[in-house]
Amino acid sequence: MDRRTRIEEKLARDLDASHIEVVDESHLHAGHEGARSGGGHFQATIVSARFEGLSQLEAQRLVYGILAEEMVEEVHAFSMTTLTPAQWAAR
Repeated sequence: MDRRTRIEEKLARDLDASHIEVVDESHLHAGHEGARSGGGHFQATIVSARFEGLSQLEAQRLVYGILAEEMVEEVHAFSMTTLTPAQWAAR
């Protein structure tokens, strides 16, 4: 299983996400100093009721907490959009 799939499955499971999409953008950063060690660059859209009542910063901290192990070596950069189901439906 590749890194992107593992990250996507872990977030989906731990956040009980109704929608999740993780895009591996590592190829856009070839030769980048932080990527030389193998850490990837990812962008994610995550929709979860777990984000309700949380600020954007709190929701992002929740995600980073879930990915703490991956952030050590597998992930160099991780940008995200965190949405509640209501916010997702309004888009």
